[in-house]
Amino acid sequence: MTPEAVDTLLEARWVIPVEPPGAVLHDHALAIDGGRIRAVLPTAEACLRYAPRERVALDRHALIPGLVNLHTHAAMSLMRGMSDDLPLMEWLRGHVWPVEARHVDAGFVFDGTRLACAEMLRGGITCFNDMYFFPEAAVRGILASGLRAAVGMLAIDLPSAYASDPEDYLTKGLALRDDYRHHPLLSFCFAPHAPYTVGDRVFTRILTYAEQLGLPIHLHLHETAEEIAESLRTTGLRPMKRLHGLGLLSPGLIAVHMVHLEAEEIALAARQGCSVAHCPTSNLKLASGFAPVAALLEEGVNVGLGTDGAASNNRLDLFAEMRLAALLAKGRSGKASALPASQALQMATLNGARALGLDADIGSLVAGKAADIVAVDFSGLELAPCYDPISHLVYAAGREHVSHVWVNGKMLLDDGKLTALDERELLARAAFWRARLASGGKDD
Repeated sequence: MTPEAVDTLLEARWVIPVEPPGAVLHDHALAIDGGRIRAVLPTAEACLRYAPRERVALDRHALIPGLVNLHTHAAMSLMRGMSDDLPLMEWLRGHVWPVEARHVDAGFVFDGTRLACAEMLRGGITCFNDMYFFPEAAVRGILASGLRAAVGMLAIDLPSAYASDPEDYLTKGLALRDDYRHHPLLSFCFAPHAPYTVGDRVFTRILTYAEQLGLPIHLHLHETAEEIAESLRTTGLRPMKRLHGLGLLSPGLIAVHMVHLEAEEIALAARQGCSVAHCPTSNLKLASGFAPVAALLEEGVNVGLGTDGAASNNRLDLFAEMRLAALLAKGRSGKASALPASQALQMATLNGARALGLDADIGSLVAGKAADIVAVDFSGLELAPCYDPISHLVYAAGREHVSHVWVNGKMLLDDGKLTALDERELLARAAFWRARLASGGKDD
């Protein structure tokens, strides 16, 4: 039999496909062609069946699906460490919102998004769900990096340098989506900021658009006790009940944080098929609380992982989020078996893809899916010995062990080095924005 030509053959000590859950394939290979996975099979068989134009042998590595960051504000990487150790509303009203009003423009978002993409790539993130101003500038940054992204069409009742009112936000967001709707690396979500910044009329309009276009809705929900108390004071309803009355609780909803939940609200989220973006580090750093993740998972809620923005985390690091999510679930539930390593890995990959409606294309290493792949180097002494590579990925390895990353079959990280982005130029732009924000001015 004549070997079949393919673009790339990736050979590894372990392939961890995520589907089926908990599977570990020893000495396997991925055949990649046209940006997609042609086959997953034993290396010896792959060498007989395929004639690759490029062969990459990674005999000390585990191959995993690219990680999916289900919630972030990428451009806020330029605010990393700017205002730490504050509760959410003081942080937003007293620091973040004033800085955004003075400084955030298309240039800020372009540079901040590229900086975030570089960090995420080096940590094995191949897809992220973004929510921020000037999304057209974010798209330019995303395309320059080669990552996959779900771009948020922001809506908020507050005017900004980007848009004057909710109508303006939605008009601009929909126009951007029309321009890029067929791009292979981009998808779109409606992104109303939160119930405390978006009114019922705007929510109703977004729901109509989302149903017509088949797009998810991505928003902050039940993040703090203060948010719930304010909603009760102004509407007489907890935020989830208000949104349920408007019809927003559905399989198309990605609810971010979901920290303060009553038992009936967890059951409601499960019944309505909502997804949750769990951001454990941000929740802890802003003292928002401990999300009841074990209870959500027990009820069958689809839970993915997000980093939130670098201004409130301060890392875009899903390896750290996997580990912290697993440990917090055990500590909060009192069950060591809560959120095992294989489930944490699924939350960081396939569950995030499902929430975004992208699970037919990404989130697992299965023939026919896009070749979004991460190689993790297990050769370091801090990872020896290895009895269970999935356990190691969650409890022992870190983003510093990511060696190679492919998105849609294109190598974007080669032995730890970025191939599409210029690290020195990104550092220079970060220094430029640091000086501008620190001075309080807008002039060069």
